[in-house]
Amino acid sequence: MKEDILKTAVDLFLTYGFKSVTMDDIANNLGISKKTIYQYFENKNILVEESVMYLFQFISSGIEDIRDMEKNPIEEIYEIKKFLMHNLKDEKSSPQYQLEKYYPKIFKDIKEKQYCVMDDCVSCNLERGKKIGLYRENLNVTFISKIYFNCMMSLKDKGLFPLENFSMKTLMDNYLEYHLRGICTPKGLELLNEYLKVNQSN
Repeated sequence: MKEDILKTAVDLFLTYGFKSVTMDDIANNLGISKKTIYQYFENKNILVEESVMYLFQFISSGIEDIRDMEKNPIEEIYEIKKFLMHNLKDEKSSPQYQLEKYYPKIFKDIKEKQYCVMDDCVSCNLERGKKIGLYRENLNVTFISKIYFNCMMSLKDKGLFPLENFSMKTLMDNYLEYHLRGICTPKGLELLNEYLKVNQSN
């Protein structure tokens, strides 16, 4: 039951935002009483915290599975993008904004965890790309990894990128191409262009 509550809470929080969803909404969606939820989660703050951690662990595990496939580094980046787009509903609401505004401590804690996962993922991707000649040899891996993470976080800022002007898919596609064109060798650019030609609708 606890996992069912967490799954439902995550789905609703991502769809409507952390502040907008009430304990009643979660209970009604599950067809249970609010009292049942309180048996597992003392208050909404604890439910939000555990939901965020549940989602973080799910996403981290999915990214690790993609990395284990050992696709070429360019394709790996796009596979991770597809996985994130499929599992993070960031179109209808602004879950990141609501989490940051109404649950700042939870937001700060999860942002640090996200950075650790992404830093490792991006750094390894860059080193592999350099090793096989797809990325330029003189790249500063630490610098690019930090820039990558902060740009990704900025894409979710609805003040900078209002949904009426930018869909999340458009933002992600544009940013990944921008990132890769800045770091690829001619060999890497050839592979990138081929990938984009074949996968333009994805």
